[in-house]
Amino acid sequence: MLAGQSDVVAVVDVLSFTTTLTVAADNEIEVFPFRWRDVREKDFARERDPVLAVGRSAAGAGQISLSPATIRAATAVPRLVLPSPNGSTIVHEIAKSRATVIGVSLRNFAAAAEWIAHGAPGAPLTAVAAGERWEDGSLRPAVEDLRGAGAFLVALKDGGFGALSPETTSVAAAYQAVAADLPARPRARASGQELIGGGYLDDVDVAAEVNASTAVPTLCSESFAA
Repeated sequence: MLAGQSDVVAVVDVLSFTTTLTVAADNEIEVFPFRWRDVREKDFARERDPVLAVGRSAAGAGQISLSPATIRAATAVPRLVLPSPNGSTIVHEIAKSRATVIGVSLRNFAAAAEWIAHGAPGAPLTAVAAGERWEDGSLRPAVEDLRGAGAFLVALKDGGFGALSPETTSVAAAYQAVAADLPARPRARASGQELIGGGYLDDVDVAAEVNASTAVPTLCSESFAA
């Protein structure tokens, strides 16, 4: 696994896990990532006494889900168990390694790069673009995650982190090609259109708040804190 070869793993899931994670960090909410549709999630939450986020479509008035808009509107929620199909599930697996895991999105890629420059300069690093899933559960490429990872990598390079590998250079180029109008891009992608069609335009717009957050959610044991 790549995490075993890296000291730091940056997980990028723009729509929506790592975006939601940064909003939670802005609100000083501790987040416990958990596997999607794992029957143990209620027991896990009960043992730690946080709120358990529900699925977007199942959320009622005032309930918290994977939607970053529900996190932004929440009050008096110090701890949250947050399952998601991709980002949270990936983090849950990487947590088994010794790597430091951070959450990166369009909202905080500059802050994340600065955090690396000060806290882990030159350390072996992997950026993981989480992707999406088709209706049958198979993986689906997500361009917004590719570009989010590229934005982070460019910020790292500009900050003096070091040379990028050929693979990460290609990812950086995918970001640079659209950097001038990056805030508009999430609405145009398949994942963004899917959310908009479901009535979650606010979530897409939160995801497009480029570098609005200075928080860098960092996994400590089993939870994220800024």
